[in-house]
Amino acid sequence: MQRLVRIIWAFYVPWIVGAATAEQWRSRSIYQIITDRYALPSNAESTKCNTGNQTWCGGTWNAIRENLDYVQNAGFTAIWISPVSQNYEGPRTAYGDAYHGYWIADATKLNDRFGSADDLKALSAELHKRGMYLMVDVVVNNVMATSTTPDLSPYMFKEQSQYHPYCPIQWGNTTSEQDCWLGDTNVTLPDLDTQNPSVVSGYSLWIKELVEEYQIDGLRIDGEHFMTRIPRHVNTDFWPIFCGAAGVFCIGEVFDGNITQAAQYQGPNALDSILNYPMYGVLVDAFAIPGARNVSAVADTIAQSRKLFKDPGLLGNFLEDQDVPRWANFSVDPQTLYNAMVFTFMSDGIPIVYYGQEQGFNGSGDPWNREPLWPSGYANSSIYQLVTSLNKFRNFLIAGNTGWLHSPAQVLTTSPYGLGLMKGDVVSILTTIGSPPQNVSLAVYTPFREESATTDILTCKQYAVGSNGTIVVSYEKGGRPTILIPDKLLANSGFCGYEPQVAVFTGNAALSGAVGRSMRSGITTEFALLFLIGICTFLAM
Repeated sequence: MQRLVRIIWAFYVPWIVGAATAEQWRSRSIYQIITDRYALPSNAESTKCNTGNQTWCGGTWNAIRENLDYVQNAGFTAIWISPVSQNYEGPRTAYGDAYHGYWIADATKLNDRFGSADDLKALSAELHKRGMYLMVDVVVNNVMATSTTPDLSPYMFKEQSQYHPYCPIQWGNTTSEQDCWLGDTNVTLPDLDTQNPSVVSGYSLWIKELVEEYQIDGLRIDGEHFMTRIPRHVNTDFWPIFCGAAGVFCIGEVFDGNITQAAQYQGPNALDSILNYPMYGVLVDAFAIPGARNVSAVADTIAQSRKLFKDPGLLGNFLEDQDVPRWANFSVDPQTLYNAMVFTFMSDGIPIVYYGQEQGFNGSGDPWNREPLWPSGYANSSIYQLVTSLNKFRNFLIAGNTGWLHSPAQVLTTSPYGLGLMKGDVVSILTTIGSPPQNVSLAVYTPFREESATTDILTCKQYAVGSNGTIVVSYEKGGRPTILIPDKLLANSGFCGYEPQVAVFTGNAALSGAVGRSMRSGITTEFALLFLIGICTFLAM
């Protein structure tokens, strides 16, 4: 009987506290945070935090936890934080200090600049209490040093045989790209041999323990594991082993705009997902002002993605991150951001918003795109309001069981002024003209029935469907994005005078207000555990 109890416990407890799957992450929206720059501890004095100084400004895991309302109120259902492992501590380098968290020393130790183990656990617990997920950035392929002959004793892997010998990368040479070191002679990145069995087993054990200890729901694999141009820094077969040991969703940074190159890194023999750099580049070309306004490339990229990627619905959609300039740095018109942002939420993929994007930050490349958030006052800005509406609407569509989430996006119309995109029963009409009013319009041909009523959830303006399913949007008041849904589907949406739905726990869908995930937390888990304990106790009698 005791053996039966152990079998039941072993089977059901992982189900109750199980890791989030790729399918569960599909329904999420993610707010990306650099821990040092999101919020200061409640008892800290506000600092000027000169971004150009490339040093610590004081953000912590506790400060993130204390300021989660800002993220949750915007409708996000997950956060992604910068690496939590111990970083380089030593004399200031030519590129500043390790405030960003990506210069790994010993991966098995936490970065005490950001807090204690209890602090990280408290952040994880608070997120799960709110029905939100925790994604943690990890750096696996290399460590950080300031010499080509570093002392290996402070690192997780201490044997010279576990690293490739130093050599500068010869770009275009596959062997060199895989085996040589990133960085330069100022900051070297000693390259681990991820085909070495001791490295593979060491990393597998470490990530399994990290995920279990801190109840992490997903991993983002930092781009230093891949080439800047062609993602071949780590042998692909390492990732199924590593992510299999973690037991959670893995999304990698493949910094490559070539779909054919990037697509090979998603699938059962690679990663669950990657950040959608091919689409990012196309969106910049299509919407940024000044820019090429190449709308047809958006349609082409959607078609190619569906053909080449294993699952476009799991790709990470973004417009900003810590490695590219802020949108406002290269596009002078704010409406371009609004239109491009609607695409990232209303097309296939998981929307990701980099902290400060919702406040219109305009830093260029590293380090200027890593500004502190607190000078913004966490304002209810116009972009923050748009993000909130997009999250709220996307969560409503997912919770409605209409099939929207799994419906492939399709381009209905392209024109010199923009495009019409349909996913499920939602039509998004996006324009490239910018803010100034223009005497132009965009006709989109939909499958909607003639004379049926649709409503733009951003303005609550109604649009009647004309012959052949035509909907015409004019831009006499400027180039605002439009998101249309048939009126008959707006019930319980909370938009445009309709009452909001009553949040109901589903266990796998992201609902408004971050209801959805919590096989791990809250009364649902507590009840399940008590029920299970009761069964086991009865059987053991």
